[in-house]
Amino acid sequence: MVAVITGDVINSKKNAPRVWLTPLKKELNRIGKTPKTWEIYRGDSFQIVMNNPEDALLIAMKLKASLKSVKGINVRMAIGLGSRTYNAAKVTESNGSAFVNSGEKFEMLKQEKQNLAIKSDSYQFDNEMNLYLKLALIAMNNWTVNAAEIVRVAMENPEKSQQQLGKMIGIKQSAISTRLRRAYFEEIMEVNEMYKAKLKLLK
Repeated sequence: MVAVITGDVINSKKNAPRVWLTPLKKELNRIGKTPKTWEIYRGDSFQIVMNNPEDALLIAMKLKASLKSVKGINVRMAIGLGSRTYNAAKVTESNGSAFVNSGEKFEMLKQEKQNLAIKSDSYQFDNEMNLYLKLALIAMNNWTVNAAEIVRVAMENPEKSQQQLGKMIGIKQSAISTRLRRAYFEEIMEVNEMYKAKLKLLK
């Protein structure tokens, strides 16, 4: 099983490309190399393939936090789970049920008015996980620039204390605690743990 994320940047045309492209590429480069692992196409759309599907939701959340750190920017993403039957030199030319599931779900996001969702070959898994995501998005879609930034830093440094995170970005530990609480960080991380647990059963 592999995971494929298909996404696009919301409100990209209202900002200079360098404003949102820099943080997007920074996160994508953490995942792997282009064009085998990820590609940006049509200006503000992107696709990522991951050999370890357990990481897919956390990566999607990190992408969201990174892009929402830019004022006025958001991101729409569909995670597809399944097989990879054709492994091309470019991720956008590869194929398999994971790619099909990601593409089909991505096309439905605007209609469903949801900007993060999952599609696998299991209706029960999708139905349950997308309910969790719908609830998590109540918090994630309302992250301020400051909240998104500290969420991103916390996700990238899970081993660090709040005091250490504060030193990294130059604010007090109490401010870190407040921002993470308002961002519902712990609850969102619980959704990620639930995803990983449910995914093991899916395999």
